[in-house]
Amino acid sequence: MTHTAEYVADAAKVAAQNDAFRRNACLAIPFGPGDPVLAGQIVTTRAVHALGMPFVQGSLAAIGRLTEFPADNDPDGFHDFGAVEVEGTTVWFKLDLFDGSDLQYGSEVPDDPARTYRVMTILFPSDW
Repeated sequence: MTHTAEYVADAAKVAAQNDAFRRNACLAIPFGPGDPVLAGQIVTTRAVHALGMPFVQGSLAAIGRLTEFPADNDPDGFHDFGAVEVEGTTVWFKLDLFDGSDLQYGSEVPDDPARTYRVMTILFPSDW
């Protein structure tokens, strides 16, 4: 009987890539020299969008600057979920990692930027 080892993503690498993606997408901070360009997009829920562009821009700024990821909100260490306060309102973000931009399947190798497409959703807890 042969047993093949199950692939386990490098959590520190995924977290670093997710952080770089957030900083680039939210704050327009360029990727570092020699670092891969991380493909992806940002979407907001209708409720977030309804509060207008100044609120959305404030949310992007707060999400892009986030550096604290408590273990209870980040059990895998991927930095793929977070909460920030914007104008006295709690705003969440979540990052989903897909195997390509067709968004049909989760990435089998989330630490490989060439095979992973990120979608960051900005939402309110009530949207969940």
